[in-house]
Amino acid sequence: MESGAEWVAVDWGTSNLRAWGIAPDGEIAFARSSDRGMGKLAPDAFPDVLTELLAADVDTAGTRIDVVICGMAGARQGWMEAPYIEAPADLGGLAYGAVRPPMPRSRLEPRILPGVCQKLGGAEDVMRGEETQLLGLGSLTPGFSGVVVLPGTHSKWVELSGRRIERFSTSMTGEIYEVLRTHSVLRLSMGGDLDGPERDVGFTAGLDTGIEAPQQLTAMLFKVRASALLSGRGPAWCAGYLSGLLIGTEIGGQRGWLGAGQAEVPLIGSATLCALYAKGLARLDIKTRIVDATAATLAGLKLARALA
Repeated sequence: MESGAEWVAVDWGTSNLRAWGIAPDGEIAFARSSDRGMGKLAPDAFPDVLTELLAADVDTAGTRIDVVICGMAGARQGWMEAPYIEAPADLGGLAYGAVRPPMPRSRLEPRILPGVCQKLGGAEDVMRGEETQLLGLGSLTPGFSGVVVLPGTHSKWVELSGRRIERFSTSMTGEIYEVLRTHSVLRLSMGGDLDGPERDVGFTAGLDTGIEAPQQLTAMLFKVRASALLSGRGPAWCAGYLSGLLIGTEIGGQRGWLGAGQAEVPLIGSATLCALYAKGLARLDIKTRIVDATAATLAGLKLARALA
């Protein structure tokens, strides 16, 4: 490889694709990204997209190159389905569940890591990509056991024992926010600047309501519209209130996961979104630590390959 990388780590999500060349010493030799996520591709398009992404860094001739992939490339609608491993699940064996999609006439030798499923009746759940971040957390925080929260479009709450996922739960908080903001009657109250100074005030009000009374979510949602009509609340306050209410409801509804004795809860995700969850968890006197999602993903891909 011209870049000096020994192998390639790939995070192939629904919307975006990211790749890193990993040097023999574990350092990043190159980084590439694309908006060609799984949701935009037919299965037969994946080989060409990967080849094009790496063309500037990988010679066309030479020995085979290991490419370790996590995320939605392994979904049923992706490149090749990588069947879920079932929780409770030892993440140290992720690579043993990998599938190998064919790439004829290419140096690239891709392996797609599996996701994790939970089949317990009434608690059925799935994840793809987060399992690699959780494995990476073990490298970034050796010996950690406890609850981990991964805020996002579909937030995950996970009980982790070292490298073992004991159980997990998904909350569709981010997606619900977008649907309500853009497709419900509440959109009529959020038609202007959503990032004004009143957003934090609205967020705090919604957060406190959600944490204290998560069971009242459907009743409290309409307060967004009513507050705009009757109290002159602007778009920024309304957007903040809706966000705070949904995050607060998630945290309030999941507070039973937060047992005594855990010093802090790691939050894996974007710094901005994790900061909102940290504010909510602080209301319950729970300390948090933000873990960069990219760092966790890379650490997980490296460890999955090393343990294979």
